[in-house]
Amino acid sequence: MKRSLLAALLVALLLPVAGRAAKTVYHVNMQLEGMIDPGVAAFVERVVKDADAAGADAIIFEIDTFGGRVDAATVIRDAILDSEAQTIAFINKRAISAGALISLACDQIVMARAGTMGATTPVDMSGTKASDKVTSYMRAEMRATAERTGRDIKIVEAMVDERIDIPGLSAEAGRPATLTTEQALSFQIADETADTLYDLLQIYDLGDAEVIKIELNWAEHVVRFLTHPVVTSILLAVAMFGLIAEVRTPGWGLGGTLALVALGLFFGSHLVIRLAEWEELILFVVGFGLLVVEIIFIPGFGVVGLLGVAIMLTSVVTTQLGDFQLWSIDEITGIVGRLAGSMIGAIIFSLIFLRALPRFAAFNRLVLSSQTSASEGYVSASTENDADLIGKQGVALSYLRPAGVALFDNHRLDVVADGEFIAAQTRIEIIEAHGSRVVVRAV
Repeated sequence: MKRSLLAALLVALLLPVAGRAAKTVYHVNMQLEGMIDPGVAAFVERVVKDADAAGADAIIFEIDTFGGRVDAATVIRDAILDSEAQTIAFINKRAISAGALISLACDQIVMARAGTMGATTPVDMSGTKASDKVTSYMRAEMRATAERTGRDIKIVEAMVDERIDIPGLSAEAGRPATLTTEQALSFQIADETADTLYDLLQIYDLGDAEVIKIELNWAEHVVRFLTHPVVTSILLAVAMFGLIAEVRTPGWGLGGTLALVALGLFFGSHLVIRLAEWEELILFVVGFGLLVVEIIFIPGFGVVGLLGVAIMLTSVVTTQLGDFQLWSIDEITGIVGRLAGSMIGAIIFSLIFLRALPRFAAFNRLVLSSQTSASEGYVSASTENDADLIGKQGVALSYLRPAGVALFDNHRLDVVADGEFIAAQTRIEIIEAHGSRVVVRAV
């Protein structure tokens, strides 16, 4: 009886332990040397999807960034808000601009000591404050995110709009709010403070959890590299150079292949990060088709060709713009300027390269450099005026049945006999000459 009671007691004590599954935490490293871009957005979307599919208990986003593109930040924000797992932002050491929006989307915010968060006013590529349209959009995104996660809306809006003054918050009047760790804790924007990931795990009872560290893989690094504005400009310049070289050389060659590879990398990388859609690619193909029709089937260069070029340029520009709601004159001007620079660079480089190409020995081995000159007795057609040839006499070098070869004043000519076969070595006389047609008869 005692043994039965003891066994039942052991079973009762061990069942909760045996039934408790080990917790899983995804640790996402977002300590970025560069800016937050669409490549990082695609990375976060992948991680959140994988974590939800694996039934992870929590996703920790370790953030240290000065910000980046607004459209990329909103994609990350949406992915975090839609996550089924508990999300924790670990700000180590700063979450500036787009980084603040991403942090606010998380269920909890933990900041390391001497951390900063805020300054979310959007700026253009030169650092100038963006248009009122973009600023208003960012303010609405921050406010909606704060409403969802239960943060102070006024303080969040003060991070975007410098006109909102929160007593004791802004160190400098007329500047968007930036909170230190102590201020964020005081105004309940941040929930906890921790200096290491281990400390953070202890706070949320995840000390015994399995931590899966996630970083950008090589493919995502490549996509981020290919979508960088400088690399994008180089790819477009290479594509234009290849097209110019292909037009100036007969048949399909290296130039056309180079252009296809560059355009494939440009559109492919933008499609992967969803900065471009298939509509832009189809638009480019349509424009290129119109240009080909103009060159091959329509004489001259007119409306169809110009329309094709305009459609291609529109496709390239819209591919780099991203979210339609965030389009601004400054951004469009910047992209058009880079595109114009790529076109000018490609034209100049093609002129220099195609002129210098014949000087390279490797190129000369691909080109037939020998000649068959008239001084050696080779001519493809009459080298004199037609009237001057009539009456000249020479010798048939081959049988004329009726066409053959004859020799006149040490010049070889292709000739045609006038209605009769003429044997070789027969003296002949030219009776007609019309361009490449030279008619002879036996003397």
